[in-house]
Amino acid sequence: MSIYITAEEAVKAVKSGDRVYLQAAAAAPTILVNALTERASELRNVEMCHLHIEGEARYANPELAESFHVNSFFIGPNIRHTLAAGNGSYTPVFLSELPYLFRKKVLPLNVAFIHVSPPDSHGYCSLGVSVEATLAAIESAKTVIAQVNPQMPRTFGDGFLHISEIDYLVEVDVPIYTHEMGNSSPLEDKIGNYIASLIEDESTLQMGIGSIPNAALSKLSNHKNLGLHTEMFSDGVIDLIESNVINGNFKGVSRGRALATFLIGSQRLYDFVNDNPFVEMRESSYVNDTARIRKNPKMVAINSAIEVDVTGQVCADSIGARMYSGVGGQMDFIRGASLSDGGKAIIALPSVTKNGESRIVPYLKQGAGVVTTRSHIQYIITENGIADLYGKTLRQRATELVKIAHPNHQEWIEREYYNLINPR
Repeated sequence: MSIYITAEEAVKAVKSGDRVYLQAAAAAPTILVNALTERASELRNVEMCHLHIEGEARYANPELAESFHVNSFFIGPNIRHTLAAGNGSYTPVFLSELPYLFRKKVLPLNVAFIHVSPPDSHGYCSLGVSVEATLAAIESAKTVIAQVNPQMPRTFGDGFLHISEIDYLVEVDVPIYTHEMGNSSPLEDKIGNYIASLIEDESTLQMGIGSIPNAALSKLSNHKNLGLHTEMFSDGVIDLIESNVINGNFKGVSRGRALATFLIGSQRLYDFVNDNPFVEMRESSYVNDTARIRKNPKMVAINSAIEVDVTGQVCADSIGARMYSGVGGQMDFIRGASLSDGGKAIIALPSVTKNGESRIVPYLKQGAGVVTTRSHIQYIITENGIADLYGKTLRQRATELVKIAHPNHQEWIEREYYNLINPR
C-alpha cells in the first residue's frame, strides 16, 4: 500500500550499490533526486541511470564520485562532464530497445524515481510528459518512489498507473521544466524551406526540438492532412494541430492521433496536452519500433548530426571520441521512414559549426561514432541545398555533398577525399 511521506524519508529506500532509474526529460524528479544527493555521505556506489534529464543534476558533481556514478543512455549538458571526470559512463542503446534492458534484467533496477500527476477519483496517476522507458522501470524496480505534482499534465496513452503500483508518494507543487521556442535565424529558415519542400500532403512527421525543426514546421501552414508519429515534439506543432494541418487522418498507426513518447516545450505545450485525447503518449518500444513506424505512408523522419562524411556516414553522438549526446531514436526513425511507402529520411544541419569548421567532411574525426550508416542514408540538407544520396555510388555521393558544403570548404573537402581514396 502506497503512503505519502517526505522526500527525505522516501529516499531512505535507496541503499549503497543500488541502481536507480530517473524519469526523463521535462519530467525529471528533481525533488527526489536532490533529497537523495543530501544523503551522499551515507551512500557508496549508487548508479544513477537515465536518458537526458532537464534541470540540475547534483549527484553528477565529481566530488560525489564515491557516492554516485552516472550511467547515461543519452547525454545531456548537465551530466556531460562526468565522462571526462570519471564519475559517469555512457551506454549506447536505441531508444526503442531501452525498455528491454530493464524487462530482460540486463540492467536490474532497485529503485525507480518517477514524477506523476495526482491520482484521479479511481486512483490512477499519469506519467504526463515523459513515458519513454519509465513503465519498464516501474515494472522492474523493487521500489517505486513518485513525486506527485498537480502541475504535471494528465496525458492519454500508456502512461497511466494505479497508486497501488507506487510504494512511496511525495507531494510537491513545482513547475514542469520548460523550453521556450526561439526565433529561427536566416540560415535555419533556409534549411527549413528545403525540408518543407520535401514534405508532401498526407505525410507523417518525426522531428525533434530546436530551431531547425521549428523553422520547417513554420513553412507547413498550407499543407494538408499531416500526421505526427515522433519520439518527442514541442510547441512548433500546436498551431498546425489547431489549424487542422496536422490531423493524423492518413496515418497508418494511431490514425487521428499524435503519437510521442516524451515532450519538452513551454507551458503552452503542457496546457495543450493536458487531458487532450488527440495526443497519445506511449512507451519508446512502441513509438520507436521500426516495424510500426514504416506502417505510416509518406513517413518523413527529420534528424540532425554533428558531422557527415562525403560517403554519407552520419556522426550524431560524439565529437571525435568525446561523447556528446547519444544514439537516441535516430536509427529507429531513419530506417522506419526509409521502409515506409513514399517515406523520406532526412538529416539536416548547418554546413559549418559556430567556429566556422565544416560539418560536411572528407572523413569523420578519429574516434567518431557512426549513428546512421552510409547504407541507410537518403537526404542530407544544409542551408546550401539538398543532397539526395539514395542509390548513389560513393563518388556520386561525394559530388552531391560537396555541393551543399560551405563554399569556403568545398575545394578542401574534394581534395582531401581524392587524396584519401587515391593514396600516393
